Amino acid sequence: MKASEMQKGQTVKIDGKLYAIVDFDHVKLGKGGAVYQTKLKSLTDGSIQNARIRSEEVVEEVELDKRNYEYLYSSNEGHVLMDLQTFDQIALDDDAFGDGPKYLKPNTPLQVSMYEGKPIVVTLPNTVDLEVTDTPPEIKGATATSQTKPATLETGLVVTVPPFIKVGELIRVDTRTGLYVTRVKN
Repeated sequence: MKASEMQKGQTVKIDGKLYAIVDFDHVKLGKGGAVYQTKLKSLTDGSIQNARIRSEEVVEEVELDKRNYEYLYSSNEGHVLMDLQTFDQIALDDDAFGDGPKYLKPNTPLQVSMYEGKPIVVTLPNTVDLEVTDTPPEIKGATATSQTKPATLETGLVVTVPPFIKVGELIRVDTRTGLYVTRVKN
């Protein structure tokens, strides 16, 4: 495809490496031709790179095979996932899985993007519900300012929560930011 046909979120292959297009801007240079100033995210290591692509340049678009998986457990060999259609299991190492394990408990649904049969990107659900296993007690009368306190969740993740959260309660956490969202009613 031509660079002028790029869209945000597309996956492209440049110099043999896979990138997701995060952002791009059409720029007209002085005497030269127009270029696209692009922001690319590497799908292998997550690094962000800026690149200039001439508008007439051809960029190789890549289609990723997106499959639904279920997180089963973590072991010394890696994090084990099961394909929900074929029931095949795969193990991913920490590099491929990123921050996933601190948000996941068994049977959590995930989406895995595959390229040529290899898992490239693991997409977590936007929010997960986790149980609070440890947090300090609420301080009575401390309502003058907005107070927060740390809470340790069942996966070992530590988040900042409002003072009314108690041990044993379920809370919703945003996996994109790692922040507390709300208390979940049982």
